[in-house]
Amino acid sequence: MKKIEAIIRKSKFDDVKKALHNVEVNFFSYWDVTGVGNEKEGHVYRGISYSTSEIQRRYISIVVSDEFVETTINAITGTAATDKVGDGKIFVLPVEEAYRIRTGEKGNESLN
Repeated sequence: MKKIEAIIRKSKFDDVKKALHNVEVNFFSYWDVTGVGNEKEGHVYRGISYSTSEIQRRYISIVVSDEFVETTINAITGTAATDKVGDGKIFVLPVEEAYRIRTGEKGNESLN
């Protein structure tokens, strides 16, 4: 099992959510976050200067079986990419074990 953590543009969240549901990743958690990125220059939009490193982002946390890792990553990158600075990052971490509290199931069975 792997934990996939993605930080994406808030504006792309609905598209990513639909793409994840389309590949049968139906359970995940998310949070609204703000972070600081690598970009040093600000942008001007309608006369207001802002920094893309301080734009609101959405943090998504997903645990999937090993065979769903590539599919999940492709769903996120395929829909979250705008080809502009600030599209986000994806991190993949190992998960030692998972348990469903209600039934006591563990491992991959606890994920479905």
